[in-house]
Amino acid sequence: MIDSPINKRQTLGALVISASLLVGTAINEGYTSRAVQPLPGDKLTIGFGNTAGVTKNSVTTPVRSLITLENDLEGRKAAIAKCVHVPLYQYELDAYMDFAYNVGTSAFCKSTLVIRLNTQNYAGACNELKLWTQFHGKYNAALAKRRDREYNTCMGFDTIRTTNANP
Repeated sequence: MIDSPINKRQTLGALVISASLLVGTAINEGYTSRAVQPLPGDKLTIGFGNTAGVTKNSVTTPVRSLITLENDLEGRKAAIAKCVHVPLYQYELDAYMDFAYNVGTSAFCKSTLVIRLNTQNYAGACNELKLWTQFHGKYNAALAKRRDREYNTCMGFDTIRTTNANP
């Protein structure tokens, strides 16, 4: 086997916001040109799940939303790098970034997932993804499907996202 970056774990600084992550997160979030509240009690979102500065009258375009998503993911990668201290495969980073985009970097960094990850319990960290299937204390089927996709990506089973993310 050729020794290439794809075949070994690397520090977060050496990894990138991949096209797979950008497209996968966009698919997982879904797109809306106008502000919506995805679920009762949820924050207003626009574009591909953006919540920053969104008001009920906010509007956007697909191009602007992709740029916003990429910038947001870059910021989250920097935040995650402060709490993840072990090397990752690109696909592991993709899974954790999609997860952190959904739950927030603070929740990600305080999670048991990161504790397991930082002890190099990679499979255990991936398994933690499947536990985050509730919204406001209630099981959510759409979240469960998303966590399954993230788990499969994290384990390297789904390094190319081709499944329809809609529940």
